[in-house]
Amino acid sequence: MVHLLRRTTSVSNHAPARVTTLLLVALLSLAPQAASPGLGQSTPPPSTTDTQAIPQTNSLEVQVLLGVVEAVRRQALTELSDSAVWELAIQGMIKELNDPYAQILSADEYGAFEESATGNYAGIGIQIQQLNNTITVTGVFRGTPADSAGLLVGDRIVEVEGQSALGWTTSQAADRIRGERGTPVSIMIQRDGIDLPIPHTIRRDEVHYSSVTATTFADSLGYVRLDRVARGSMMEVDSALQRLQHVKGLVLDLRHNPGGYLDEGLGVADLFLPRNIPVASLRGRGPEDRNVFRSRRLPRMPDIPIVVLVDDFSASAAEIIAGALQDNDRALVVGDRTFGKGSVQTLIPLPQGRWLRLTTASWYTPLGRSLTRYRDKEGSLLPEVPDTVSYMTSQGRKIPGGGGILPDVVVTDDTLRTAERAVWNTANAARMPLTARGAEFAFQQARQAGNAPNAVIPNSAFDDFVNRLVRDGIPADVLRNDVARRYLRWDVEVQFYERLGQPGRALQLRAERDLPLAEAIRRLRGARTQSDLFAAMAAPTPSPN
Repeated sequence: MVHLLRRTTSVSNHAPARVTTLLLVALLSLAPQAASPGLGQSTPPPSTTDTQAIPQTNSLEVQVLLGVVEAVRRQALTELSDSAVWELAIQGMIKELNDPYAQILSADEYGAFEESATGNYAGIGIQIQQLNNTITVTGVFRGTPADSAGLLVGDRIVEVEGQSALGWTTSQAADRIRGERGTPVSIMIQRDGIDLPIPHTIRRDEVHYSSVTATTFADSLGYVRLDRVARGSMMEVDSALQRLQHVKGLVLDLRHNPGGYLDEGLGVADLFLPRNIPVASLRGRGPEDRNVFRSRRLPRMPDIPIVVLVDDFSASAAEIIAGALQDNDRALVVGDRTFGKGSVQTLIPLPQGRWLRLTTASWYTPLGRSLTRYRDKEGSLLPEVPDTVSYMTSQGRKIPGGGGILPDVVVTDDTLRTAERAVWNTANAARMPLTARGAEFAFQQARQAGNAPNAVIPNSAFDDFVNRLVRDGIPADVLRNDVARRYLRWDVEVQFYERLGQPGRALQLRAERDLPLAEAIRRLRGARTQSDLFAAMAAPTPSPN
């Protein structure tokens, strides 16, 4: 999960984090030269200011610390290397901060974090999945090296850099295909209708995978899903809203969004709000570490009603967006209470390519609600103290506090029925990867359908799929149940329309079982304005069939 809301390349302007950072730099600089790379070698600290501020060895505290480290290194019953002793000192200090998000990142961990948070990586621009035990190209991004080289959806990667890819996982394939920008990678692909594998040498380049999915569905409603708040998310959402200018209502789906960058989150909220109103506020350790962020532009969709979907995995910057729209009466929030990640993590550079991630401030909504739900060092929720403050919007709506975002309309996603659970339980007992089998079938049917606008999965093909599941270990009596069969058909049809590039049809199908989405559709269909949505809040939610 990505928790970063603010990133810095210098610690000189962040006093709350500085003392700990300087001590870490001191530890790393004072460590014995025999220590392993990345821990003990003396290297230039992040800035000249830091070098001047590093505590001297005649400081009493530093003398005590060095004495403890030396005693443990020389006399402890368990023999430890120099690097191990210093690592224990560092990790012990991080642990005692009682900060569940504090962490020392290695260079590799930081690189993986950057990729997940930004959506950028150096590769060739394909999406892959293991289908029928083969690494299969399931997507080719436009304008990427793979697109220029002529790779197609359905191509099967059988070799990378002279090594057979048979039996590889998607992670293994991705690790070997990605690399430094500008370097070549040689792959062999197998394509239907061609007897011999086709060789390709493709030069890697920077690739960005979008954080936004957007489409129209359900009689002129718009849908925008933001799956993370990455670099460029604001521009991607803005572009999506421009394409959806004609819709009569909008669903902004922030479910399972772990957050990301502060400025991007503020920018996304800014797209929906009038100019110069509060979006969020930041409170650090001291009075000087407080800031109120206000909207700076005219809204893209000033008049249409909006529903924001959230769940218990919506966190950090996603909560800032939902809270800004809820407090400013710009959206009806539907779903489950959010994660409650109201703290700000600053990334601070350390020697040897390592980084310190440290909590330095907390976030509040425009009305002053804290987003934080307090957790222990393991991340488990602590007992909550009720928030007795009454938060009232300009339209007179009472908004509850207490941490996280509490929806205006609480709708918990449905659980599997007994017959549906039986399918999964028996598949797991037979060690049969049901998810992969469904994806393989949907992919195969989508390729056969081609570009047909009204394509459907033939009943005969679905019957063959079910019969194959029986042969592979799911008892026939389990799959004879009508509820189980309808569930399986629904699942593969959603994937089928997604593979066909028909997200609107897939979304319409998904709403049959996605209760929060269905509730959003129901309420948007009955509203012409945002005020209509709020006025109808007292309407009861129908029970699922």
